[in-house]
Amino acid sequence: MATRRPAKSKKTSTKLFVLDTNVLMHDPTSLYRFEEHDIFVPMMTLEELDSNKKGMSEVARNARQASRSLDEIVNSCPEGIEEGISLVDASSQLASGRLFLQTEAVNVQLPAAMPTAKGDNQILAVVMHLFEKYDKKREVILVSKDINMRIKARALGLAAQDYFNDKVLEDTDLLYTGTKEIDAAFWEANGKDMESWKQETRTYYKIKGPDTPDLLINEFVFQEGEQPLQAWVKEKAGRTVTLETLIDYSHQKNNTWGITARNREQNFALNLLMNPEIDFVTLLGQAGTGKTLLTLAASLTQVLETKRYSEIIMTRVTVPVGEDIGFLPGTEEEKMAPWMGALEDNLDVLNGTTGEGGEWGRAATRDLIRSRIKIKSLNFMRGRTFINKFLIIDEAQNLTPKQMKTLITRAGPGTKVVCLGNIAQIDTPYLTEGSSGLTYVVDRFKGWPHSGHITLQRGERSRLADHAAEVL
Repeated sequence: MATRRPAKSKKTSTKLFVLDTNVLMHDPTSLYRFEEHDIFVPMMTLEELDSNKKGMSEVARNARQASRSLDEIVNSCPEGIEEGISLVDASSQLASGRLFLQTEAVNVQLPAAMPTAKGDNQILAVVMHLFEKYDKKREVILVSKDINMRIKARALGLAAQDYFNDKVLEDTDLLYTGTKEIDAAFWEANGKDMESWKQETRTYYKIKGPDTPDLLINEFVFQEGEQPLQAWVKEKAGRTVTLETLIDYSHQKNNTWGITARNREQNFALNLLMNPEIDFVTLLGQAGTGKTLLTLAASLTQVLETKRYSEIIMTRVTVPVGEDIGFLPGTEEEKMAPWMGALEDNLDVLNGTTGEGGEWGRAATRDLIRSRIKIKSLNFMRGRTFINKFLIIDEAQNLTPKQMKTLITRAGPGTKVVCLGNIAQIDTPYLTEGSSGLTYVVDRFKGWPHSGHITLQRGERSRLADHAAEVL
């Protein structure tokens, strides 16, 4: 009879992810984001959640939500903590892994330079204990938003990675720009059975071909050369796409509050801002590309001239670039005034374009404009509904996806929401270009018939600002 060899211990295909506190405080739903893999929550993570739960900040709210989620999971199966509690029911089938909580003291010798009194080092000790316990039978990975924590883990020979689930895109170069350049080859491939007609001042082209499925509704297409064309996708049915030519806002006869488009992207942006069918607009671009100026010009025209909206509401995240200057006196508007320097600068430009009228005429215009612009703080937005308003969210790159959802869902009937930002200038800790709320909404809203996006490329502020943006 052949002797049986002892079976080798197989390596488990599912991984064990150890969660750092900052992951739960950044995204409380991260407990359900690891699919079939198991998660382990050290006792120190629970301690740090407890010490961060007080207050009204976003971090404190997330800490409380994470604690409530953990409480629900543990209550569903209190006797199964040792073997791991299934996440299937708690996550509504999103995750099929198990939750493990630390139930025993860990005695692991860390290097002398890493005092165990520090919370981060206690979590690292737990990861090292699990690494030794599973002894290559299972992959144990620390998940942390803290770069130094990940470096320390790797220095100890442990696996560590960032929390990737909040990232919309790994590479922001892949972010939707809202524009697509076409050439003669495009028309050869897609224009064989083209239909063309005129309606009022617009020309329409109905095309079908191999490149049309990639086009999105409200995406802009342009052609340079002898036969220049600027149009946008208005309808899409399978492989059939209808293009509509644009209003030329670079011509003085179509000026918006005295402002004309200085380049192609600005013309695209004004077509979005001035179109009543577009409820949600996102404008990305580096400093000096004209995001705020174009938006204010379009909003003033539609509030004061065409009376499409009743007033302009402007808000932004109050994250300072340098040190904070402490509490500010006054009303909500007065407290927000230091953050609204960009608004005042642009109003000065727009006020200079309103024609002759002397000093008195300009002062009267300025007062009229300011009476129609309300400056609101983000802190008091929850529960509000804006009806027939033009809502401008400035510096939107500093918002988390959750805050962005809170703001955009304030829009009532007849309200237009415009988000402005530069994802290269994020001042909020734990937010990156890939996980910013602005990147999130650009990606989620693309192709919706009532939204549009443009990435502005060319700076129009001054030759000094353009050069500084390039070389510094």
